[in-house]
Amino acid sequence: MRNRFPHARPLSRAVPVAVAMAALLSTTACDDQPAGASSDGGKTLSLAIIGTPNSFEPTQLIDGQQTYVWDSVYDTLLTQDNKGGLAPGAAESWEYSDDGRTLALRIRKGMKFSTGTPVTSAAVKATLDRMRTTPGPNQTSLAAVKSVETNGDHGVVLDLERPDGALLSSLSSAAGVIGDPETMTSKGAALNPIGSGPYTLDKKATVNGSVYVLKRRDDYWNKKAYPFPTIKVRVIADRTASVNALKAGEVNAGSVEAAQVGALESSGFEVKHVEATAAGVLVLADRTGTKLKPLGDVRVRKAINMAFDRDKIVKQILQGSGKATVQVFNPKGQAYDPALEKTYGYDPAEAKQLLAEAGYPNGFSVSMPSLVYTKPFEPTIAQSLRDIGISVKWETVPAQQTNSALISKKYPMFFTMDGLDTAPMEVRKNFNPEGTRNVFGTSDERFDALVTQANRAVDPAKAAKTYREINAFTVENAWNAPVFYVGTYWVTKKGITYLGDGSSTFSTVRQFGVTGQ
Repeated sequence: MRNRFPHARPLSRAVPVAVAMAALLSTTACDDQPAGASSDGGKTLSLAIIGTPNSFEPTQLIDGQQTYVWDSVYDTLLTQDNKGGLAPGAAESWEYSDDGRTLALRIRKGMKFSTGTPVTSAAVKATLDRMRTTPGPNQTSLAAVKSVETNGDHGVVLDLERPDGALLSSLSSAAGVIGDPETMTSKGAALNPIGSGPYTLDKKATVNGSVYVLKRRDDYWNKKAYPFPTIKVRVIADRTASVNALKAGEVNAGSVEAAQVGALESSGFEVKHVEATAAGVLVLADRTGTKLKPLGDVRVRKAINMAFDRDKIVKQILQGSGKATVQVFNPKGQAYDPALEKTYGYDPAEAKQLLAEAGYPNGFSVSMPSLVYTKPFEPTIAQSLRDIGISVKWETVPAQQTNSALISKKYPMFFTMDGLDTAPMEVRKNFNPEGTRNVFGTSDERFDALVTQANRAVDPAKAAKTYREINAFTVENAWNAPVFYVGTYWVTKKGITYLGDGSSTFSTVRQFGVTGQ
């Protein structure tokens, strides 16, 4: 398809994007010996993050940069290494039954909570059962689990209602933490976490909402994977303040905007760019046209995909820190297919023709939610759609009502920015009938068959081909209109290095190592 650029318009500049990313990060894995890390090094990792941890109670843990804190206190059953692969955690091994309906975990011996109490299969069962039955952000991650049973002191067996390809990924994140049964239901659990992880929260030095101080446990089973005896996580919502803290030596690691990189490099900081950590997606939620009839026609959805000059948006709004895309999957993940990026070129003329063929020669109107993190992009989105005949009315939504507004079915389409995850988790979130981004519960016989096939392939490597087919189906049928990936610049002081490359976007201190002076 030939790209055309008629009536090119200047796009909104990049300054407000810092605000968008701050809002996104505030709301939204394990090598035994990371490269470049010493067994001790005597260093303190002082990390600046944007979002304040909402709670340390296991059932209320959420992803995002606050994971740097809770993932240091709690063990998870599985972990993600820095290449995005699954690795043993508290569970030293796991095995599925041939039909994918039973998952057996072997819990590592000798583990202890910070209170000295042994970690047993009973503790794992108690945490999983509480996670499954307590309303919270991770309850749906265990929706396929019918029951949890113990097999001796170190065996745990999950009986599933159906095969679930995303379960192992879930057990490497918040849904897989192990809480202390004696304390996790107490009133103080939200602020005083008791876990079996590599660090404990220093309550005397911690100021909730401001700074979290973590002290490494000398008796931790995998101590060598954590080279920092002390970790200080400072919440600094303002990006300028974060840069000033780096320059002043108050923190020695943090993420910064593209415009700030040059000055920090000149000051001797190491900078690493991760091209994709989140995706900006126009979600075409009402794919059957129940509320907005035009979206039920695939030609309309394809036309919307042709409305965006994605490369220009990345260059001008994101200042090059990102990548144009028509996919929702991590470009370093198993579902991503570079060939799909050619599916939709920027072509307003052809988009108008498709709308006319679908019966909308004069376009149509749509209301979309104006969210805290979408405001910098709204003028460009509205203008791009207006150029093909679609008029957008933005309705302001208070920050605390963001999630409820998106799942309300009030909005047939909406723009959002979500952190990238593993392929099974992306399918669950974006496309499964119960997914938070599949608001209207779209289903399709071919798609459902592919998901079933992926779920039954209990080996993630064997499921990769099927996830690519799922990706191709959703792109070719224009179930969404992805626009760009958002990149991140990680800046570290001399002696500390960032080990990630974007293959895993799980926020863990295992992404940081020690280098020689």
